[in-house]
Amino acid sequence: MSDVRPGRLKVYLGAAPGVGKTYRMLDEGRRRAARGADVVVGFAECHGRPRTEAMLDGLEIVPRARCAYRGGEFEEMDLASVLARRPQVAIVDEFAHSNVPGGGRNPKRWQDIEELLAAGIDVITALNIQHLESLNDVVEKITHVPQHETVPDDIVRRAHQVELVDMPPEGLRRRMAHGNIYAPEKIDAALANYFRPGNLTALRQLALLWVADRVDEALQEYRIRHGIGRVWETRERVVVALTGGPEGDTLIRRAARIAARSAGGDLLAVHVARSDGLAAGVSHASLARQRRLVEDLGGSYHSVVGDDIATTLVEFARAENATQLVLGTSRRGRLERFITGPGTGETVTELSGDIDVHRVTHERAGRGTLLPSRRRTLSTARLIAGPVAGLVLPVLLTIALAQVRGTLNLTSEALLFLLAVVGVACIGGVTSAVIASITASLLLNYWFIPPIGAFTLDDPNALLALAVFVVVAATVAGVVDRSLRLSRRSARATAEAETMSSLAGTIVRGGATIPALLERTKETFGMESAELVDEPPDTGDATAVPAGPGAHLVLRGRALSSSERRVLAAFAAHVGSAVERARLAEAAAEVEPVKAADRMRTALLRAVGHDLRTPLAAGWAAVTSLRSSEIQFSDADREELLATADESMAKLNRLVENLLDLSRLEAGVLTLNLRATSLEEVLPTALADVPGVEVADTEAIPAVLADPPLLERVIANLAGNAARHTPPGRKVLVTASALAGRVELRIVDRGPGLPQAGRERLFEPFQRLGDTDNTTGLGLGLALARGLTEAMNGTITPEDTPGGGLTMVVSLPFAEQHGLMDNPHPYGAQSVGGA
Repeated sequence: MSDVRPGRLKVYLGAAPGVGKTYRMLDEGRRRAARGADVVVGFAECHGRPRTEAMLDGLEIVPRARCAYRGGEFEEMDLASVLARRPQVAIVDEFAHSNVPGGGRNPKRWQDIEELLAAGIDVITALNIQHLESLNDVVEKITHVPQHETVPDDIVRRAHQVELVDMPPEGLRRRMAHGNIYAPEKIDAALANYFRPGNLTALRQLALLWVADRVDEALQEYRIRHGIGRVWETRERVVVALTGGPEGDTLIRRAARIAARSAGGDLLAVHVARSDGLAAGVSHASLARQRRLVEDLGGSYHSVVGDDIATTLVEFARAENATQLVLGTSRRGRLERFITGPGTGETVTELSGDIDVHRVTHERAGRGTLLPSRRRTLSTARLIAGPVAGLVLPVLLTIALAQVRGTLNLTSEALLFLLAVVGVACIGGVTSAVIASITASLLLNYWFIPPIGAFTLDDPNALLALAVFVVVAATVAGVVDRSLRLSRRSARATAEAETMSSLAGTIVRGGATIPALLERTKETFGMESAELVDEPPDTGDATAVPAGPGAHLVLRGRALSSSERRVLAAFAAHVGSAVERARLAEAAAEVEPVKAADRMRTALLRAVGHDLRTPLAAGWAAVTSLRSSEIQFSDADREELLATADESMAKLNRLVENLLDLSRLEAGVLTLNLRATSLEEVLPTALADVPGVEVADTEAIPAVLADPPLLERVIANLAGNAARHTPPGRKVLVTASALAGRVELRIVDRGPGLPQAGRERLFEPFQRLGDTDNTTGLGLGLALARGLTEAMNGTITPEDTPGGGLTMVVSLPFAEQHGLMDNPHPYGAQSVGGA
């Protein structure tokens, strides 16, 4: 099969069931068949919708495979038959569907589709946005419905074409109300729950944004493939440049406001790190805080390495197809800008081309730079400007003094030349000062020391003046150079201390994972890569330092100086401590089940000490009394004692059964007999011993896939718990509703309710939230109810009762919905296709 061209995948993506994905998919199949393509329907789920079923006319349908599972018979796509038929195009509905165990060679339908694509067959399929793996948790937060059937995003992103099937929420709700999506008995529940306008609007936005991102990726690939460098303003993308300075927060918020003005605008923050890493003196603590701010505002943070900050910024912005670039105004004063030339902002503006540049003012503007010199004691501009000034400044001073000859005496003129030499020394250092002193001495000797217009080299005064100029210039230059070096060392030491303090604080707070620490190390030292290995590499292009027993931190990139290696050793020590913490956490995780089991045993012993002994003692006392020959009991007393013994043994039997069932659940050996079960079948028996229960009409509720005796115990435990917390004179209400493949059974009490924080503990065994005594049992009822429900592919969720109280919601799949026994979906695997 290696020489077969892989098939192309087309996905019809919708925001919710009923938008028309299946209809559009079949319509395309008919159009392709009309043009002469060999098209077959591998699997299509029409959900009984006449218009959708009509689209199957004229299309070849591959018969479905029938498979038995847990006493039922289900239909799945016959993958082998489709592969044997080898059509040009296969239509396969329900991309996220889970196959019935044993019904095929793959557990998921998207895996079936991958086999078809590998065989060279083009596939057309359909998918709802809630089934994308990356959006699973987002959809659950919006709809409060967990999604159990998902497709990896990478599979969908690799599709040759993704077409959005869109419909406004109002139109979709009208389709629902007209009966074009679900059966009449499901409409009210659907409109009141999943198909609320807010839910549909949010899902529609998720679908639109996901497709927009997919289009954006395709556009970027096209631009790279065709070497297009200019900006295409198809989407507002704002890049904000961060230095780690105090103005960063202002820049980020300003850039976020600019991005927010355009729907779908992107915010990207970038920090350009010099290749000499720590020598840049950047505040990593400030950068970390600003990174959190960017992410809180919905943006992304990037770090790139480059010695030319302006060029690197512009290249990054062009690579991201940015439309706007936000920078802070220079922190340098006017004099410093005049001496050292244009800064990053001016250079970026010149290089930006068609990218708009925003220069944002801030409180540090013009108040001096906070960052130390980066690579040398003197900058490149000063190294060039110093010698030039050493030649030009004495000449300019000579011209000026020649205009006022006779006004000043020789001493004043010499002092002015000395001042010029000192100024040159401050600009360019020792070398520039020597050049300035020699130039100034010669000019002073020629123009101002008699005889004027001639060099007087044999005059002791001239030689002394020249020597003084040289000594003073060298001294001043040395002092300036030493001051700059000490300042640089101090700034570097401060940067190192701040970096290590920030890193140590992150480690202590537990806020850094090993990958994050490695990324931090790579960015700090400006390296190409940083990794943790067992053995150091043999090649000489890497820097390796020990990071604890059996671990080495390896950096690849530039060569590090001795001082940087010292700091790197400290980084390695922190990475080593993180590794050790991870090992300890792993060991603690292994111990936790043992501790939990020990706590369970302790709780069991405490519970057994009272709850099992009480009915045992009562029954024992009744039997002992009956066996006594010293007391003559009346028939009524004898019946009462027998009833007490019988009741005590029944209670003891129930407690033991609960303990055994809980043990079987935890061991995974509970035997299930799942079959179609109606609520009318189990409710009377389950509620027979629970007083004060009102049951709503459940005749129209579809049968669920459940084990009847186990479902009875679940309902009995939940109803009994609700009855204990319902005030006298009020009744426990049991209602049911059906929605897209699932039945929701609600058991409502009017008790005091339960705070949100305690709801997970509600299902822990051997505890009684809200109970004031130990006469109500072992505390196993709710734990056992949840375990049994989940074993039947259902869920139990506590909700607030409107007006006060707690509602327990039991959700189970429809019996006729196939593919749900092991992978339940909140709407049923076959009930979420488009119309």
